[in-house]
Amino acid sequence: MDNLSGIKHIICVASGKGGVGKSTTAINLSVALQQQGFAVGLLDADIYGPSQPMMLGVTSGTRPEIVDKQFMKPVMAHGLATNSIGYLVDMATAMVWRAPMIVGAFNQLLKQTLWGDLDFLIIDMPPGTGDIQLSLTQSARVTGAVIVTTPQDIALLDARKGMEMFRKVNVPILGVVENMAVHICSNCGHAEAIFGAGGGEQLAHSYGVEVIGSLPLDLSIREHTDAGVPILISRPQGAVADAYRALCERLLVELSQLGQQQAPQIQITDD
Repeated sequence: MDNLSGIKHIICVASGKGGVGKSTTAINLSVALQQQGFAVGLLDADIYGPSQPMMLGVTSGTRPEIVDKQFMKPVMAHGLATNSIGYLVDMATAMVWRAPMIVGAFNQLLKQTLWGDLDFLIIDMPPGTGDIQLSLTQSARVTGAVIVTTPQDIALLDARKGMEMFRKVNVPILGVVENMAVHICSNCGHAEAIFGAGGGEQLAHSYGVEVIGSLPLDLSIREHTDAGVPILISRPQGAVADAYRALCERLLVELSQLGQQQAPQIQITDD
């Protein structure tokens, strides 16, 4: 049984390092696509540090339903078909596993989940450029990768390594997302680029790709993520939600420009 055959597009949301908001970006991008009417799955590929169950508000102790003793039905959350090692082990458990066990667990999550027919499977990749990244590109048809970074130099250095890795394995880079690009003071409205400015643009330009998203450093994103309700659902109106919708729309444009036969039609709504 090929459980990936019904998936039109596999999109990696990746970064060179942790702490840049990759998982939050992956969740809100998935919700934005789902709100456009697409069937969307979300796979948490971070075996060492799964965060999606908490961010999705999935009740502790929730387990995927097992079919024929080997396949898993995805856990539905906010309209998304999801799976994560965090559903299978206690969230406090330290995964003290060597690389072959980590890769084996990832491949089971990817290939033994009954994803069904999806327009998109968004994969929240672990930080870095290690075994899981290589295993995925060798075992599945990946449509492309989105690279998430913050503007400061150290994050850009690691993001560049991620872009080099995807380029070497012939996975198209669909664009760069500059996260925490600007902070707007809630008291006075002053805009400040706390982590610097222009870094994402420079990185994208050096690889001949576009910045497809510029996301703010905003307290509400953290609050709603910690509460397990993505901000596109909990606060759909406002500048923050608009920024994630703009990212979604730019991603669809980049996909259409790939010239793939099954590229989805862009559907932009006013709500």
